[in-house]
Amino acid sequence: MAKRWLNSMRKKWLAKSHGFAKPGVALVVVVFNMPEQAKKTLYSLTSEYQQGVTEDDYDVVIMENQSPNTLPSDYVKSLPANFSYHLRDEAYPTPVFAANRGLELCQRSHAALLIDGARMVSPGLIKNLLRGHRLQHNSVVSVPGYHLGSQLQQRSVEQGYGVAAESQLLASIDWPRNGYGLYDVACFSGSCAAGLFRSHSESNCLSLPRHLWTQLKGLDERFNHMGGGLVNLDLYRRACELPNVAHVLLVGEGTFHQYHAGVTTGGIDRKARESLIVQFQKQYEELRGKPFESPQTNPIFLGEIPPQLARFIRISSQEAVPKSEQVTSGQHLRPVPHRI
Repeated sequence: MAKRWLNSMRKKWLAKSHGFAKPGVALVVVVFNMPEQAKKTLYSLTSEYQQGVTEDDYDVVIMENQSPNTLPSDYVKSLPANFSYHLRDEAYPTPVFAANRGLELCQRSHAALLIDGARMVSPGLIKNLLRGHRLQHNSVVSVPGYHLGSQLQQRSVEQGYGVAAESQLLASIDWPRNGYGLYDVACFSGSCAAGLFRSHSESNCLSLPRHLWTQLKGLDERFNHMGGGLVNLDLYRRACELPNVAHVLLVGEGTFHQYHAGVTTGGIDRKARESLIVQFQKQYEELRGKPFESPQTNPIFLGEIPPQLARFIRISSQEAVPKSEQVTSGQHLRPVPHRI
C-alpha cells in the first residue's frame, strides 16, 4: 500500500513539474500512402510487442496525410486504447506540418517523432526511451537507423528488391515473434553508415522533453520539398546542439526502414534521385547559410545489447578506429571510448 501511494505521489509530482503533462512518452508517427507498412510499424509500437512497458507508460499519435491508400477504418477502430488516429488533408507533399501538429497533440511529458511511418522498431525501444529521459532533465534520446535488406534500399531496388522480397525476409526471421531478428536481415541506413560509435546525420526516432520541443519550435516548416527534404536532418542537428543537453543513443535498439514508395528509396531513376538530393541540399544551405554537417556529440550509449547486434558492433568498432591505427586479424582493436 505504501509503495503504491509513493508511486502515485511521484507521478503527480512529475506531472506538475512538466506543466501538468502526463508522465511518459508520446510517439508521433507520420503516415502517407503506406497502409501495409504502417500497420507493421504500429504493431511494433504496441505493448504486445514492446518489452517492459504497459499502455499506461506511453501514447502513440498517428498523423496520416490523406492519400488514395489510407489505413482502413476497421483497422483504425481496432487500435489499442493508448493510440489515437488523426486523418488530415495536406496541401504540400511534406510530412512537416503533420509532424508539428502531432507534437502539439501530445499529452505526455516527453515526445518522440517518427517522421517516416514505414520504420518498424525493435522491442526495447520505448522502455529505453523512458530510461534515457530519466538520466537527465535535458536528455535528447536518439535511435540508430537500419534498412531491411542486405544493402541500402536505394541500391537494392535497382536489383529487384520490393514488397515480395521483404515479406520473405520477415518470414525468414519469424517476425514479429522474433523482434530483434530484424538485425539479421538489415544493414545500416545511410545516416548511420559510419557505424554506431561515430556521428550520425539523423534519427528516425528522436525523443525530447516537451520544453525542448518548445525551445526548438518543432520542425522548420520552410522545408517544403517532397518528403520534407533535409528537415529531419536539420531537426536532429538543432536538437543535438541545444545548450546543456545530454545526447543519449539507444545503442541496442533500432528503427528498420521498410520498402515503400519513398521519395529517395522507392525505386525512382538514379539521376532523378540525385537531382532531388541536390535540391534538398541547396534548400538547406539557403535556410541555414552553410552545407549540412552531422552534429558532433559525445553520446551516452544506453541499453542492452541483443546478440543479433554483434556484427554491427564489429563493423562499428572497425570503423571507429582510424585506418592508420587499424590492426590485422588476430589482434585486438583499440577500445572505443564510450559509456553504457
